Amino acid sequence: MDWKLFATIFGSVFVAELGDKTQLATMLFAAKGEISKLQVFLAAGAALVVSTAIGVFAGKFVTELVSEQTLKYVAGSAFIAIGVWTLVRS
Repeated sequence: MDWKLFATIFGSVFVAELGDKTQLATMLFAAKGEISKLQVFLAAGAALVVSTAIGVFAGKFVTELVSEQTLKYVAGSAFIAIGVWTLVRS
């Protein structure tokens, strides 16, 4: 296993997930006193594992059809468009 690559991926995903809708929803569930914190942790963890698996398999499938460079341009353009849209709407 390439630990440098592992740390890079972990760090990128960890920072991207901080303060997003997933974390906020998980905090709201955990804030309810009658709900088991272990159950919230296990359910949220399982949801993240499944969504990550979908992303990995979708990425593998898409790269068989489209070049990596094209994906970078499309993803970058989409992020810029979302940013501009967000600024215009605010």
